[in-house]
Amino acid sequence: MSGEDPDPGDEGFRSGFVTLFGRPNTGKSTLLNCILGEKVTITSNKAQTTRHQIRGVRTTKTGQIVFVDTPGVGKPRSALAKKLNSTATDARAGVDVVCFVVDGRSGYGRGDKFLAERLNPPNTVVVLNKIDGMRHGEIAAQLSQVGELDASAYFPVSAQTGKGVPQLVEHLESRMPPGPHWYPEDQVADMPQPMWVGELVREQLLRVLREEVPHSVATRVTEYEWPHVRVEILVERSSQKGIVIGKGGEVLKEVGIRARRQMPEGTFLELFVTVDKDWQHDPASVERLGY
Repeated sequence: MSGEDPDPGDEGFRSGFVTLFGRPNTGKSTLLNCILGEKVTITSNKAQTTRHQIRGVRTTKTGQIVFVDTPGVGKPRSALAKKLNSTATDARAGVDVVCFVVDGRSGYGRGDKFLAERLNPPNTVVVLNKIDGMRHGEIAAQLSQVGELDASAYFPVSAQTGKGVPQLVEHLESRMPPGPHWYPEDQVADMPQPMWVGELVREQLLRVLREEVPHSVATRVTEYEWPHVRVEILVERSSQKGIVIGKGGEVLKEVGIRARRQMPEGTFLELFVTVDKDWQHDPASVERLGY
């Protein structure tokens, strides 16, 4: 919730909470950005891109839906992974609908079935994502497989193109109970601005860096007095520090350029890299970094 007393809203106003839940890389964050028509969470093709519960708010004249984007649930190989799994599973409680997002291209696999066993079917809407480029027969076959969950509704969508998303949103709106404005009408996300800047930097690190480094990278804003913003990039080993900086600082420079493009004009962004040995395997470090 917003942390403030909610506006009771108009008579007939409907509002509620929807969690986006599923395995890593099913497109939950892309789906949330598509639903809201605005970027409120970072995206990449790497697992563990989303590390927080991120709330996005969609408000119309007749209702408000608070969407909760969650980390993908995978095998807990580190303290960070355990924490992310806990963050995601906790987000299922106390919401009106859980959208169980499945990757339509890779299909309904063992990992999906493991998570599905922990869902309440009447409270679950299955979202078969990434259907762009798939044939009708392929989509039907995937829907048939995931049909064993006996969820309350099924929607094939493409978060990338927007196909099927309006129908999903319309259905979710119909599921919301009478309720107040949980957030002001003009608020679309509840992430503090400094945290958002750190996430923008991490997003570009995920996009620029090679495969073996992204899981070991964390970011935190150590100074935020606009226009000056200082972001610390943490890695687990000295060898990774060299990779993140790049030859002649080229990688760090490229990350800074890309992140700055998404910030207010005139922002002075300073990036620096430090080594926090094996931070993602240390519960105290994971906690200190806000995960």
